[in-house]
Amino acid sequence: MDEIKNLESLGLVLPSPLYIVGAILFGIVGYVAFRRGRKATNSALTWTGVGLMLYPYAVSETWMLWLLGAGMCGFLYVKWE
Repeated sequence: MDEIKNLESLGLVLPSPLYIVGAILFGIVGYVAFRRGRKATNSALTWTGVGLMLYPYAVSETWMLWLLGAGMCGFLYVKWE
């Protein structure tokens, strides 16, 4: 238990379970969009899929992860043919 407190004092905090679920969910959706975009040669789907797979590495807040993920999924919904 002291190791976790030492890591927290250095600024390293484990993500919440909701963050992990969101990262996995949006990663899977991103992978599907990437594959579909490559198959249909639709660059909007391809690059949005890449964005969905990679953006959880740049976002540290759970609410921001879900907000950006929902926005990109909404964009996919509009662009999906």
